[in-house]
Amino acid sequence: MDIAFLNILSVYSKLRPIIIFVLAFIIYVIVREFAKKKLYGNAKTKSTRHNVTIFANLLTYIFIIVGFLAVIFSYTGNIFSIGLTAGLLSAALGWALQRPITGIAAWIMVVVAKPFKIGDRIIVGGVRGDVSNITLTHIYMKEFGGTIGGEEISGRVIMVPNSVLFEKDLINYTLQDEYILDEVSFAITFNSNIEKAKDVCVKAVKKVLKQIKDPSYQKFPKPYMRFNFQNSGIDVRIRYYVSADRRQEYSSKITEAIFKTIQSEKSVDYAYPHTEIVYKK
Repeated sequence: MDIAFLNILSVYSKLRPIIIFVLAFIIYVIVREFAKKKLYGNAKTKSTRHNVTIFANLLTYIFIIVGFLAVIFSYTGNIFSIGLTAGLLSAALGWALQRPITGIAAWIMVVVAKPFKIGDRIIVGGVRGDVSNITLTHIYMKEFGGTIGGEEISGRVIMVPNSVLFEKDLINYTLQDEYILDEVSFAITFNSNIEKAKDVCVKAVKKVLKQIKDPSYQKFPKPYMRFNFQNSGIDVRIRYYVSADRRQEYSSKITEAIFKTIQSEKSVDYAYPHTEIVYKK
């Protein structure tokens, strides 16, 4: 029994640095998540939430690196061994993990230059989604489109390697503002009352956009019209600013409002490609 107990103590003595590190990491994760929840609750802007998440991720990486070096030091007992081990490890990782290291460089670029933030709607290459997290190696995106037409959230999460940022074009819907220019278009006949069509469109859009209560929205231009000829009539385009993540919703509501109003207007008729056959007696 004494020998078994001594063996247990011996094993514990050897594994103690690792056990201490694991316990410390568990405590750190619990404290981190509690702090993130509190900070998120007080965050008023998307930029603040982005900073909280990035800072929490950065602290985690620092904690792991420091803990790893502390474990090595506890076994070797001197700084020289840590430097030698770190040098050999870095050389091995640099050769074997070139792409992940490129991803880390991309993560640093994202944190410093901020081409996008958590909550932004972006397109990376052909991948489209709302950024939900930015880690050391991957960007997590809530996909929009994909399984459906349009730009509503599909429910799928896409993991994009950070290294892709150095290889693909990046489109950010919301880098400057939360609102983008959108339009609803349809065609009317050459005999239609264009002024009436314009009035119907502007009123319908203003009625729908009254739902937007954001004070900053007032700085954007009012809805406006654009027209152009086509073979079977005139293209009518009503353009307006709307939040990027609700573009599909507002487009649908505006289309419905315009359609219902024009149906009751005798002076405006929809144009569409068709053939008329006229019989002469």
